[in-house]
Amino acid sequence: MKAVAAGVPSLAPFFDEGSGLGHDSPVRSQVVQGSLQQGDTPGLYGGTRKPNICDVKKLKAFLTDPRNHQKAQAWADALSITTAEIPGYLDRLTPVLLRHDTLVQNHDYKKGKAVPFNSLLQAGIAILVDEQGLPAVKCSCGNPLRPFTGDTNRISVKFDDGNKKWQGYRSSSVVAVRPAVRPMRQLALVDVDDSARGIDRPVGTTGSADKPFNAAKPRPVPVLAGTTFGDASRQLAAKGLAVGYTGRSLPPDDATVTASDPPAGTPLRFGQYVTLSVTGGTSPGSGSGGTSEGSSGATSTPPGTSSSGPSTKPPSSGSSGPSSPSSGSSGPSSGSSGPSSPSSPSSGGPSTSSAPPSSSSAPPPSSQKPPSSDPPTTVSAPPPPSDPVTSSAPPPPSDPVTSSAPVTTGAPPPETSSAPATSEPASSAPAASEPGSSGAAVGAIM
Repeated sequence: MKAVAAGVPSLAPFFDEGSGLGHDSPVRSQVVQGSLQQGDTPGLYGGTRKPNICDVKKLKAFLTDPRNHQKAQAWADALSITTAEIPGYLDRLTPVLLRHDTLVQNHDYKKGKAVPFNSLLQAGIAILVDEQGLPAVKCSCGNPLRPFTGDTNRISVKFDDGNKKWQGYRSSSVVAVRPAVRPMRQLALVDVDDSARGIDRPVGTTGSADKPFNAAKPRPVPVLAGTTFGDASRQLAAKGLAVGYTGRSLPPDDATVTASDPPAGTPLRFGQYVTLSVTGGTSPGSGSGGTSEGSSGATSTPPGTSSSGPSTKPPSSGSSGPSSPSSGSSGPSSGSSGPSSPSSPSSGGPSTSSAPPSSSSAPPPSSQKPPSSDPPTTVSAPPPPSDPVTSSAPPPPSDPVTSSAPVTTGAPPPETSSAPATSEPASSAPAASEPGSSGAAVGAIM
């Protein structure tokens, strides 16, 4: 596992680091609760008001230039798409800044081929993510990225080639991203320069259609005792709160919630963690990052937006643009195409079916077994943060899960059916906040 520090040039990049394709920012790595995080988990990604942290137009121009066909072919092969699909694929990507040290499958360009290797990207690195929240491109060098498929609990990070161990690095706060079950219409980001400011960014746009929201405004923890883990996750994400966990795997999606920490009514800021004590549960594939049939998950869709089922076709340049976010922000900039398919393609990209994503997006094996007579599993929270967190959904239960349509006027969102919807992508915008202050037992990633 090779460490990749912010601002340090790659040894064998796809593109010249000095070409201005992307710009990393100094961001303190945030505490995380649970090494597997779903792509729409609140607080996962950050943003900035500065334009062009990733120059998608320049990247597209380079990859579509006939003189760079060999490199474009290798780049497309790494993402399991064709060179003809590159423009449409890029139009569906969204620039963000990592707020956590993140595990990915990176790629060098050597002898005309994309050579994969596992790497740990430092918080502050600018990347492009797809409509399911998966890292897709490292902006500064244009290297294609795929999901990390190893065991997040068994990694050995090498800090060499100028990538010195950065301040704040903690092996316990390293994350791997699993795909949101439903494609998103917009991402809810935290401004890395002002943690009290949130940014609603439509998918496929680079900042021109951003709308701010108050990330510091508190919202109370809903009553969750007696619900399932999946339903509780969905309700929390609808309020812009994250679900964390301890241990080597996620609780089963159908496990019964017995208590929350902090308890119901506690006011928290956007993206802070609520930990759940659960018992029982028999969802197959629990903790694997996949999606079991009938499971439910969390996506922080704002009130008034509807969730839609994911598409299973490979990316296509002819896909239509995403809908405008419910927050009132304008739709993606012209030329962007909507999430008609998972951005990370078939051979290692995320799968939105009941099985975990294939090859490179498949989560590490789970050791979680549905408890029968064992005592309730308790998920504990890290110490309270100093800054708010953002983004959209909690770590994938049994499998990456997603929420149903969000609530309107603060009521918990309705439960989803076991089969995914098939029309529009889900939004990742934060839910409305409510007054209060953060609780001492909450683990927030700020």
